[in-house]
Amino acid sequence: MGTLAQSTAIAVAPEDVETARATSSHAGDHSGDVADVDYSVFTISQRRFIVFMASWAGFFSPVSSQIYFPALNTLARDLYVSNSLINLTLTSYMIFQGLSPMFIGDFADKAGRRPAYIVCFAIYIAANIGLALQNNYAALFVLRCLQSAGSSTTIALSSGVVSDVATASERGSYMGFVTAGSLLGPSVGPVIGGLLSQFLGWRAIFWFLVIFSGAFLVPFLIFFPETARGVVGDGSVPPQAWNMSLTSYLKARKAREEGIEVPVSSSRQKLRFPNPLQTLAIVAQKDISILLFCNAILFAGFYDVSATIPSIYNELYGLDDLQIGLCYIPFGLGASVASILNGKLLDYNYRRIAKQLRFPLVKNRHTDLRNFPIEKARLQIAFPMLTVGSLSILAFGWCLNFGVPLAAPTTILFLMGFALTGAFNTMSTILVDFYPTQAAKATAANNIVRCLLGAGATALIDPMLAAMGRGWCFTFVSLVMLATSPLLVLVIYKGPKWREERRQKEDAKKVETETSLTCEK
Repeated sequence: MGTLAQSTAIAVAPEDVETARATSSHAGDHSGDVADVDYSVFTISQRRFIVFMASWAGFFSPVSSQIYFPALNTLARDLYVSNSLINLTLTSYMIFQGLSPMFIGDFADKAGRRPAYIVCFAIYIAANIGLALQNNYAALFVLRCLQSAGSSTTIALSSGVVSDVATASERGSYMGFVTAGSLLGPSVGPVIGGLLSQFLGWRAIFWFLVIFSGAFLVPFLIFFPETARGVVGDGSVPPQAWNMSLTSYLKARKAREEGIEVPVSSSRQKLRFPNPLQTLAIVAQKDISILLFCNAILFAGFYDVSATIPSIYNELYGLDDLQIGLCYIPFGLGASVASILNGKLLDYNYRRIAKQLRFPLVKNRHTDLRNFPIEKARLQIAFPMLTVGSLSILAFGWCLNFGVPLAAPTTILFLMGFALTGAFNTMSTILVDFYPTQAAKATAANNIVRCLLGAGATALIDPMLAAMGRGWCFTFVSLVMLATSPLLVLVIYKGPKWREERRQKEDAKKVETETSLTCEK
């Protein structure tokens, strides 16, 4: 599929491709027009396949977490431990969900997306086999951490893939499709987990994940092309032989046998041990830190609801594992609808503001956003989503407090999934806008903040419910989420200034580095 473009490419360094395309596109820009030069050599159908595979890969992290929920009560009984100890496996999963992308994200930006995906899925499959075979709590705890380390980085990698093939003007839609995969977990995961736990036992959950991840790897190894722009440029530079998809490798070998010269890139990035400090440096930026904090608060509220549903629904409505799993369906449906519609809204708002400002809509990678209010274009969509999502959590809590019929809180879950997903998708898209060449690292920064805060929220939710009751507990969560709105307003007004300051510092650092290298020569 997308590999054919790489196999027949002209030999040129990735950075040369970037420079040439940037120069040619800006020479012919006209306000409101779309430039003729493409951002990537991949066709529309190839990009859709690439984004579909990235979306599928991003599905494994949330589904591995959510598929586990309906079996929590059964696992606690079979392993002879308390519900509190079982909940610790949720907390540890989220901690590793935040930490592991710090290492793999940097590796993926340098070595490529394919090697990073392969490493992650090798760890993930091994962990699932161990989980299916283990018989004690200690093994469950350790292997869940390993499972999280293997699967959680796929979301960061998926964002990186989108930045490889999509420009700022179309990034919202592509991010929406990728987010759809990662957010199907809250609906599909609990249903599958409930079915397997109810009829085949909790071990079947992990065997299912082994089979499902193997089913992903087969088409991935055969068809998925390398997309990292530091390795293949705009897709016209062939990667190393070991990094080619099977179809690309076979095509290149056939060409050599026929005496056709197979081009080789003249530049490769040197691989070093992944540096997590680069991810932390992104977290330390003023505007980024505010966005990550706001997103983390929303994620913590979302996870508080997800983690408490099994115990509350079992206690309040007497539901079994399968019935609890089915109750997650409305949430996932809302999330899936929002991920598609919100992406379209983001693209529409970007184009609307660009038209007002007579800002060029280019297909080229180097869309210069220094004079464009990207913060306003993205975050305008976040405010209504944040408000509706917060109020839906408040309503959910009081429905449970008064023990209203099951249909009411379950219907609210659809609205909650729709609104919170829209907010998540907006935050993820603007991060890629800020760091298009380091999207995997930027998404890793998002992961570490939201997952660590989410882990803390998961650990605290049971004591909060016991002390405050369901209604006031979720009211508190809702108000904390609403309190992030002024921070987003601050980013809209101060963000462009902070972004320009960061750009100037980066430019000065580059000049200093180039000067030192020239002096050494």
